[in-house]
Amino acid sequence: MRIQLVLPFLSTLVIFLFAVLVFRRYLLRRGTHLLLWGIGLVMFGVGSFAEAYSVFGWNPLVFRLWYLGGAVLNAAWLGQGTVYLLARRKVAHVLMILLFLGSLYATYAMFTTPLQAAGFDPATPLSEQYREILPRASIRRMTPLFNIYGTITLVGGALYSAWLLWKRQVPSSLVWGNVLIAAGALSIAFASTLTRLGLGAYLYLGELLAATMMFAGFLLATRRVVRREL
Repeated sequence: MRIQLVLPFLSTLVIFLFAVLVFRRYLLRRGTHLLLWGIGLVMFGVGSFAEAYSVFGWNPLVFRLWYLGGAVLNAAWLGQGTVYLLARRKVAHVLMILLFLGSLYATYAMFTTPLQAAGFDPATPLSEQYREILPRASIRRMTPLFNIYGTITLVGGALYSAWLLWKRQVPSSLVWGNVLIAAGALSIAFASTLTRLGLGAYLYLGELLAATMMFAGFLLATRRVVRREL
C-alpha cells in the first residue's frame, strides 16, 4: 500500500476523532474557541482525506477541497479559535470578520480557478504536483497570508498559555499539553514551507505528526476536566 494513501488515511482518522472530542466539549461547555477549533479540524481532516482519495484518480472537487481546506484555511481557523480564547472580545470579533471575508474570497477564487490536470499522476502526492494543476493562480498567493496568521496565533497562543500556566504552578500536564499543541502546529508549518520549496514529499508525514501531537496536547490539557464530565 502506497505511503501517500497510508499517511493521509491515518491523519484523517486522528483528526476526525480529535474534532469529535472538540465538538463534544463545545456542546458541554460552549465557547467560541472550541467551535472554531472544531471547524478548523474538520477542514484539516477534509484536506487529509482528499489526499488519500486522490490516490485512486483525478477528481476536481476533491482537489479543490484539498487545497482550500488543507492548504489555505485550516490553520487560520484553528488560530482564530485561540484568538477567541486569549484576546479581548472586540479584537477577536474584528479579526473574525476579516478571516470570514477572506475565507469567502478564497473559496470563490478556488472554485473559479481553472485547473490544468492533464498531467495528473495518482502515484505522485498532490503536494508534489499542485503547482502544475494551479499555475500562477491567485489562490496560491493568498495561501501564505492565511498560514502565517494561523501559525502565529496558534503557536504563539499555545506557548503563551503554557507560560501562564507554568507561572501559576498548575499541574504539569496542562503546561505540556499546550507545548505539544504548539509543537504540532510548528511541524505542519515547517512541512508546508518545505512543500512551497518543492519538497512536498514531507507534507504527509508532517500532517500526521501535527495531528498526533496536537491531539495528545489537547488530551493532556483537558484531562482533568474530561474526567469530571464523565
